[in-house]
Amino acid sequence: MEPRDAPEHLDVLIVGAGISGIGAGRYLRHGHPARSFAILEARGASGGTWDLFRYPGIRSDSDLYTFGYEFKPWRDRESIADASRVLSYLRETATENGLDAHIRYHHKVVSAAWSSATARWTVGVERTDPATGTSERIDLTAGWIFCATGYYRYDEGYTPHFDGRDRFRGQIVHPQHWPEDLDHHGKRVVVVGSGATAVTLVPALADDTAHITMLQRTPTYIMPVPKEDRLARLLRAALGDERGHAVTRRKNIARQQLFWGLARRFPTATRRLIRAVNARLLPAGFPVDEHFNPPYDPWDQRLCAVPDGDLFKAISAGRASVVTDRITTFTEDGILLESGRELPADLIVTATGLNIQLFGGIRLTVDGTDVSPADSLVYRGTMLSGIPNLNVAIGYTNASWTLKVGLLCEYFCRMLAYMDRHGHDTVWPESEPGLATRPMLDFGAGYVRRALDRLPKQGPDTPWVTSTSYRSDRRLLGQDEVADGHLRFSGPATRTERPRRAVSAN
Repeated sequence: MEPRDAPEHLDVLIVGAGISGIGAGRYLRHGHPARSFAILEARGASGGTWDLFRYPGIRSDSDLYTFGYEFKPWRDRESIADASRVLSYLRETATENGLDAHIRYHHKVVSAAWSSATARWTVGVERTDPATGTSERIDLTAGWIFCATGYYRYDEGYTPHFDGRDRFRGQIVHPQHWPEDLDHHGKRVVVVGSGATAVTLVPALADDTAHITMLQRTPTYIMPVPKEDRLARLLRAALGDERGHAVTRRKNIARQQLFWGLARRFPTATRRLIRAVNARLLPAGFPVDEHFNPPYDPWDQRLCAVPDGDLFKAISAGRASVVTDRITTFTEDGILLESGRELPADLIVTATGLNIQLFGGIRLTVDGTDVSPADSLVYRGTMLSGIPNLNVAIGYTNASWTLKVGLLCEYFCRMLAYMDRHGHDTVWPESEPGLATRPMLDFGAGYVRRALDRLPKQGPDTPWVTSTSYRSDRRLLGQDEVADGHLRFSGPATRTERPRRAVSAN
């Protein structure tokens, strides 16, 4: 029996009310309805990324038949949808599954301390009163933490140092913090960057600016995708929402995995294919190799999708342009490039990426010792060696994020059911000493490279590999035995050992 002044205890604490946290809550309610849980959200609204980002044109860069949940059909006409439609879909999911009452807003998790003696996390939470802005520190305890915070910092984006920045007389904004009252109409705009955010912003702003330029240091692979999946519409009409959604989802998963596999196996042929598609959509004589020919192989970094080729249309119409060069300095009226050319600008948008931050910056301790994710190996893509009763939701980088997260949620529920059957209350992965390691995200994007020293490692073989194959993950997370020899379990009658955390220095 708990003392009267004991902190509130929850069976499961989900951190984050974005697409991963809402998914985790739904799977938990359906798979373990008797368990108590709460979803803590630091901000005042659900939706995560889809509520946070407000820049013009923000949309999904994956089709919603795979980016959406397997259990909830996507019924919108467009499969590449803008943020407002994605956000409505997420909030509808939360309401339909009775999650609204479980979400606690303005609750920021700042620390989590595991005790092997009690088999509990003590979680420090900063709770803010939205009316007054005052905060107080409260503690909760939880048997399990499901960390659904994504992998980037919500309070700041990444902006490199630019010489002369203070000299620029115009306005500089980062897309992660787009001002509501920003007026770009009739202005000369330069978007610095070439990733998903930049290729979204340029066509979205092109019609209302004097001219817009995408200034990139390195080109990115960019492919047009249809905004509307006509076959999906036919399948829904013939089979109904549920079956039509399921068939479309399988079709899109297979197509994406096939393209990714062919790109990795035949990079030169894939490069030529992408170039041919780009050239067909650009004006005659356009320097395709200068602006759309990356120095790396396809899928070494994420390929950018542009719905109905909108970026290419803006360039072809003369409303937008691309410049590939390096910045020497900002000037009073624009940007001076290494080539000596100066780009005039009234507004500069630094679409220069994200800052990675696992667990939302939560300080973790296990039995009084600070732990760093970088000292752990990732297990089955969701747990960390030596850290008990904790899952982290990290989606795919080569496919829809939610495909992986759905599998992780199903595995989490399988794990809880296994532990219930066998009388366990604690589990942690334990890796073999001296196991060779490499970065968890084997991905060339700048935001990943900047954070490699803070990320967990992966090993050479399953289950220590961060899989990028949906088919393999369905087997690993949904079919393979829970107790595979790499997990250590304990319960009230067997609490004899404590987590050991060690990775190779390789």
